[in-house]
Order: sequence, then C-alpha cells, then structure tokens
Amino acid sequence: MITFAMPWVFAMVPLPWIVRRWAPPASHTFRRAMKVPHFEDIMSIQSGQLISDTRPGTSKLFWIAIIIWLALLVAAARPQWIGEPVGLPTSGRDLMLAVDLSGSMKIPDFSLNGKEVTRLEVVKAAAGKFIGRRTGDRVGLIVFGSQAYVQTPLTFDRDTVTVMLKETEIGLAGQETAIGDAIGLAVKRLREQPGVSHVLVLLTDGANTAGEVSPTQAAALAKEQGIRIYTIGVGADRMEVPSFFGTQTVNPSRDLDEDTLRHLAQSTGGLYLRAKDTEGLTRVYEELDRLEPTTTEMELFRPTTELFIWPLGLALALSCVVVISFVWKKEWLLRAGWKAEAISVRAGA
Repeated sequence: MITFAMPWVFAMVPLPWIVRRWAPPASHTFRRAMKVPHFEDIMSIQSGQLISDTRPGTSKLFWIAIIIWLALLVAAARPQWIGEPVGLPTSGRDLMLAVDLSGSMKIPDFSLNGKEVTRLEVVKAAAGKFIGRRTGDRVGLIVFGSQAYVQTPLTFDRDTVTVMLKETEIGLAGQETAIGDAIGLAVKRLREQPGVSHVLVLLTDGANTAGEVSPTQAAALAKEQGIRIYTIGVGADRMEVPSFFGTQTVNPSRDLDEDTLRHLAQSTGGLYLRAKDTEGLTRVYEELDRLEPTTTEMELFRPTTELFIWPLGLALALSCVVVISFVWKKEWLLRAGWKAEAISVRAGA
C-alpha cells in the first residue's frame, strides 16, 4: 500500500491562493516601466485568443502551474510503497571471526579433495561453510599477522563476509602473529553493540610474536565486556618433508602455543578446539554450531520503496514545458514585431 511519511505537507495546498488573495498587488509604476516596442502593432496582428489565454484561471499555463505545485507537494510528502511483511531470522548474537594470516599459514600440511593445500585454503573452505550456517547472527571478520585489521565489520550479509574471507592472502597483515592485538580489536568492535551476546572465534597456528597487547591482557578485557572467546589451533602434528637423507618426519605445529589458547578460552567462558586435519577442522566448526546454536526467532519488517521521484519528475517535466512555452512565445512575439515593423515601413513608403 501507499503511505506518506510527511502527510502534513498537504496543508500547504492552498498556499498559492492565500498569497494571491492577501499579498499586496504589484506596483503600477513598475508595470508602466515595462516598454515593448510596436506593442500595439503586435497585438493587432495576434488574435484575441492570446490575450484571453493570459488571464489567470483560464490559461493552460495556469493549470499546468497548479499541477506542478501539487506534484511538488506530493513529492515533499514522501510517498512510500509499503510491501508485505517479511520475516528475518535473528538471534541477537554478534559473532566475530579472527583468522591468522601469518607466514606459517602457508604450510601445506592439510589436504582438500585429495590434494595437498595450505592451512589457509582449508580454513577458507571450512569457515566459509560455517559462516553460511550462521542464520540470524551478525558476522564480522578480522585478519591478523604482525598487525590486526577489520576485513569486514559486523553485518547480516553473510555472503559478503564469505567473499572477503576467500579474498584474503597469506602475509596480507604481515608475517608474524599478533594474537593480543586481534583480540583487542575484536573487543573494540563487539562492545559497540551492548545488550547482545558477543562471541569471538580466533583461529591461529602459532604463538603471539607481535603486537602491543599481550593475549592475557586482551582476554581480561574481553572477560570484562562479557565476550566469550573460542580458540582454534590448526596444523598437523606429523608431516613428511624431503631431506638430504630421503624423507623426514617433523612436527609442523611445534610453534603452536596451546597453553595460551586454552587459557584464553577458559578465562572467558569459551573452549579451546584443536584441528589437525581437514576433517578435524570441519568437526570444530560443527562443534561451534552446537555450542553457539542459531535460533529460529523471526523479526518482521516491511520493505519500503520511496516513490517521490515520480511526482518530482512530473513537476520537472511540466516546468520544462512551461519554460519552452515562454521561450517559444517570446520568439513568436519578436518575429511578429519584426513583421509589423516591416508592414509599417512599407505602408509609410
């Protein structure tokens, strides 16, 4: 249905009549100062219809002006089309993801579809599916390396968050790991929305080696703000690498600081989860879905479409017609004056 956001504007409909009725008339001296050469000759050439058409209330331009005025009032009243109610699922939860982009995330100790891939590639695939399942949550994305950056602010547009996650690259934020700064930035963003549940899911494969804030200090700040932190440690514990004597078994996750990650989670009411392979990371995100379930509550809203552009466009088009009409009539009068002057010259000759 169509409604008006400011219907009181229609109270100005009689304004032109009030101005004409009560405003003082124009000065006669001013009218006498308007001199038009050969005016009598021009009027004698024209038909009486032109004169009658210029009288208020009978001119076509008069009615066009009324339509323009009404169209402007309708546009100013902001007509809107209110659609049918649409339900949006909402949970009242803000969920921020913090993803490690340090240099160690390029270690190819994971597999995807039978192919060896880096840790980050698997994180993109698993976290992307996790984001798609978070119906009703506002989701944001922070990436961190030597520094921490907000890749995507909190939003209901999960598709955008997924795309921004897929566009991240290793080393984008530096080669080191600033876990404390990532938590601090997440706390800053999450506390801007009081009254809702705040959750931070931090994924890393190393230890805090950079940044200005220690992870312990950042966790204490998160606890004060009521933010739960779930930490995920990624990386295989065994990997075969070529060496001078053939192959050698190494632990690619030897730098992973599990004690700190476990402390961060437990101190804020969260949980530390370990992912050693692709299937393990998938199970981690499924466990997060269980720990922080989405809700089926629906919030109704009516989509609104602004319609003021149509009456405003009509007023503009009619105004152009009026201007063109005046220009054409002025040109016509000038040409008529030239003809009248030519006739008088020939008559005098």
